[in-house]
Amino acid sequence: MFELRAAQLRRILLELGPAFVKIAQAVSSRPDIIPPAYLDELLLLQDRIAPFSTEAAFNIIEKELGLPLDMIFSEISPEPVAAASLGQVYQAKLRSNGKVVAVKVQRPGVQAAISLDIYILRFLASLAKKAAKLNTDLPAVLDEWASSLFREMDYREEPRNGLKFRELFGKFRDVSVPEMYMEQTRRRVLVMEWIEGEKLSEVRDQYLVEVGVYCSLSQLLEYGFYHANPHPGNLLRTVDGKLAYLDFGMMGEFRQELRDGFIEACLHLVNRDFDALAKDFVTLGLLPPTAQKGEVTKALTGVFENAVNRGVQNISFGDLSGNLGRTMYKFKFQIPSYFSLVIRSLAVLEGIAISFNPNYKVLGSSDPWIARKVLTDNSPKLRSTLQALLYKSLRART
Repeated sequence: MFELRAAQLRRILLELGPAFVKIAQAVSSRPDIIPPAYLDELLLLQDRIAPFSTEAAFNIIEKELGLPLDMIFSEISPEPVAAASLGQVYQAKLRSNGKVVAVKVQRPGVQAAISLDIYILRFLASLAKKAAKLNTDLPAVLDEWASSLFREMDYREEPRNGLKFRELFGKFRDVSVPEMYMEQTRRRVLVMEWIEGEKLSEVRDQYLVEVGVYCSLSQLLEYGFYHANPHPGNLLRTVDGKLAYLDFGMMGEFRQELRDGFIEACLHLVNRDFDALAKDFVTLGLLPPTAQKGEVTKALTGVFENAVNRGVQNISFGDLSGNLGRTMYKFKFQIPSYFSLVIRSLAVLEGIAISFNPNYKVLGSSDPWIARKVLTDNSPKLRSTLQALLYKSLRART
């Protein structure tokens, strides 16, 4: 029954238009707000939006840049090559240097539409929080996402993010990050290097999936600056066999104490220390300090013990995160947006891989990275955690 209603909701959202779709995409990474059946359907709302008229798009370009179209581009595609909830993309060639570029143009009226939708939904969220007696502050969650959405709708922010992402990760082996053209970018028009390639989800390339896992872990746990809009449409395999990242409108920052806390949680999970794992969830903001940790520990043991007993190499991240999502919903965890995005980004990579290799496990690929990080990092907190685990292991053997 839930699956049928979830499918109906997805179709209704598509009919309502891009503003509701964008909000649904944001909510789709929040397992504390909606049940798993609805999460599965809402995750399908990626790049399935009808384009708006090319005439309107070209008018926006000319208005934003203050020049006729043919003075900016020597060539531009007559129709969009892609359309999404906030805008659509054209392929063009810059007149100034002959470079082939992607030109992203914002949908007319989308800011006003989203503003109205958020105003209405914020009122409904307040009612829902009271009716469902949720621990999660739904209006605050909506405010957080509204802030991210409005930053994303200012296209001048994306090239700044892209430049930083390119500086940090563009030199990684087999990773490609497009060049940004700040001079031709305005609030509603973004110009960036055109990357020729195929969606990673449409090719059978396990190596590039593992490149993506390595890069994602580095973004999150090494540098604390990560791609916050992970879905298959933003990952390409280039013609020279590299993994290209697209769309830098939504980026996240991960504080050092949270990075250490996340790695500690991984260590405690692998070592079956579920009491410590419950405490890690407090550190990570998943649980309040007043939570009944005994009950939570039992629930986490039920979710993780059988999986860990099979060995990290055999754990399916998709199944694991699904079970954890149900536990989060049952115990009404408070889930920071970064945590949901981490789960989603890694689950996306595993989902791409298992489409052609059913035995692939993203946690197996992550294990060497985390082990290297723990053994080489200078963080006193991580060293203390590692020493405690080694001491506990030695005591268990004596």
